[in-house]
Amino acid sequence: MNFQELSSERPDLAFIAHWVPAGSHVLDVGCGDGAMMHYLQTDKACSGYGIEIADNKLLESAQRGINVIQQDMEKGLAIFGDNSFDTVLCLQSLQMMQHVEALLRDIVRVGAEAIVSFPNFAYWPHRVALARGRMPVSKTLPYQWYDTPNVRCATIFDFEELAAECGLEVLERVALAEGGRPVSFLPNLRGSLAVFRLRKKARPGA
Repeated sequence: MNFQELSSERPDLAFIAHWVPAGSHVLDVGCGDGAMMHYLQTDKACSGYGIEIADNKLLESAQRGINVIQQDMEKGLAIFGDNSFDTVLCLQSLQMMQHVEALLRDIVRVGAEAIVSFPNFAYWPHRVALARGRMPVSKTLPYQWYDTPNVRCATIFDFEELAAECGLEVLERVALAEGGRPVSFLPNLRGSLAVFRLRKKARPGA
């Protein structure tokens, strides 16, 4: 898969891919169909693994040639040692977890850096839907309230607070519009997808 193909299939992933250096060792937590890892392996000479629990997505990842491990992310990443990866990806998966804080801490434990994305619940159409007394449905939140896999709802500001509580440094923060375009003005209002690049804060004197 080349960059043009990735941009056409998943413009959000195409933007995020710029943050992953060529040749990196990568873990993709909740890798889905493996599109991101496939691109990173074929176009950026990256290595690594995907983690996925759904049988159909696991099969798609394997068919793309991804080294994929079937595992429940809720059980953590104990199979990997500290700083095993250059970059850990958790893209539109964190909001599906019961124990978000624990998984976030584990992600930054096993990776020198982490890239996390999630639907921004403060996106203006979501606010309008709530003002009308309805649960939001959008491209980043495409499910009805009764069948959604999302168990957590967060805004850009909420995640910034969680990152601080977990002792993480936000290296970059971007809000993306539904077409994958970065939003600079009023990002918490106008961005449908939040993307954070993180790392553990250096200890004083380290």
